[in-house]
Amino acid sequence: MNNKKNLPFTQLPTYQKLQEHYEKIKNLHMRRLFSVDPFRFKKFSMEHQDLLLDYSKNRITSETLPLLCELARDANLEEWRERMFRGDKINNTENRAVLHTALRNCSDQPVFVDGKDIMPEIRAVIDKMQAFSEKVRTGEWKGFTGKTVTDVINIGIGGSDLGPKMVYQALRPYHHKKLRLHFVSNVDGAHIEEIIERLNPETTLFIVSSKTFTTQETLSNAHVARDWLLQAIPDEKAICKHFVAVSTNQAAVKAFGIDTDNMFEFWDWVGGRYSLWSAIGLSIVIGVGSDNFNKLLLGAHEMDDHFQNAPLEENMPVIMALLGIWYNNFFKSESYGIFPYDDYLRSLPMYLEQADMESNGKSVDRDGRKVDYPTGPIIWGTSGINGQHAFYQSLHQGTKMIPADFIVSMLTHSHYQEQHNIMFSNAIAQTEALMRGRNIDETYADILASDKKPSGVEKRIHHMVFEGNNPTNTILIKKLSPRTLGGLLALYEHKIFVQGVIWNLNSFDQWGVELGKQLAKQVLNDIHQPHNINSHDASTNALVNYYRETINEA
Repeated sequence: MNNKKNLPFTQLPTYQKLQEHYEKIKNLHMRRLFSVDPFRFKKFSMEHQDLLLDYSKNRITSETLPLLCELARDANLEEWRERMFRGDKINNTENRAVLHTALRNCSDQPVFVDGKDIMPEIRAVIDKMQAFSEKVRTGEWKGFTGKTVTDVINIGIGGSDLGPKMVYQALRPYHHKKLRLHFVSNVDGAHIEEIIERLNPETTLFIVSSKTFTTQETLSNAHVARDWLLQAIPDEKAICKHFVAVSTNQAAVKAFGIDTDNMFEFWDWVGGRYSLWSAIGLSIVIGVGSDNFNKLLLGAHEMDDHFQNAPLEENMPVIMALLGIWYNNFFKSESYGIFPYDDYLRSLPMYLEQADMESNGKSVDRDGRKVDYPTGPIIWGTSGINGQHAFYQSLHQGTKMIPADFIVSMLTHSHYQEQHNIMFSNAIAQTEALMRGRNIDETYADILASDKKPSGVEKRIHHMVFEGNNPTNTILIKKLSPRTLGGLLALYEHKIFVQGVIWNLNSFDQWGVELGKQLAKQVLNDIHQPHNINSHDASTNALVNYYRETINEA
């Protein structure tokens, strides 16, 4: 790549055109845009497989997206996309390829890393995962005392926890009828304690998920689990029947007592927050079965294919990414909401917090330059129905623009159709209310038309006006299934990638987590010292010493 095509975001040729366009339309109200164009939905919506994206409730005109696509081409997005799928080492700070897409490659096409086709290894690991999972699911795999496994606990943190837990929760209708899965991540002992105290060690299987098998939080919890098992079954041979590992560190796995035949491998080109498609998804396979895991991979692969081949102007991840940049960098919005109107997707916002903020929460670009423009927004959210009775007040009448995605399943797994109708109507009504608002005349007319005609309304009416013009995307899922979930997750992965390319970031490292880990080791060592600590700043010294005194006196 030549330097001309690797410019900082604000130096891209189309940036100034977009700035000028923003000045022209920044005060346009979407209510007017809809009133003058009855075909706005048709122009600004698209379908892929069983997902429909309605982006018509955005502060855009027919000129906006062509300019944003031009910006993406300025940033050489199409070449970066090709390089990622090709296996080039686009993670430049760690000199690694970025190939989570290969993990769900359902085609016959090879994928090369350093001249080697990696697909045979990927398929071998998937086969091994599925063979092992089938033994657990059918009861063929027995614990050390010969009892059938009833509970599986995945021990991990970050991508080794958030992804599998979110997917397992989302696919509740597909769960094994007798197996229960649990997820432990927090190093706070209360987390693992409240799970294992209800279980029988003889029927519990642990999956220790750690690429390096050195992650402090994961290994700490794994040793608690190990001790718990050995207290009930005081024979170290039992570890081989109650623990398996997802890791790359064979020596450490063996030292823990796990049979390395029951170690499931993945590779350094699999980033943690993109790892649910790999052996890290072992708990998913156990929970929902091989067929459903394959459908999850297929849904993601279909979105990969769409992202790789569709023109930018007709590309769902690209459109979502460009709209996010429009608000982040031109309207100066600082956060982005994820509001699923499906209880099974209640953990999706937390999953996307990591996926997005760990990827694009960067202040230095891929060439080592300090950026002078906003990069990744704060991602947050919760179940939409619950949010309506919590923070939606701020969305409607607050002072900050908060673009948001409303994610709604149309066909429900529940028997309670009217409940689902209520939820769907609330989701769509909220996007309409955020777009339209309600002016003072409409507010007054609504009051007069209501049964309640409060006195002194003139003093309160301004508190009851909604400005509207708040942008949203609506993503309709025909029915939440392994395949549609795979497509939805891949959609967001590629959105994040596109934004990173345009902001000139490396979206696949996460050096920001390192310093805290290093200092935590030092503080942990300090806690066990027989004397007061003075090697940190005054605040840290005081807090550590106060903690030491408190636990020593307890």
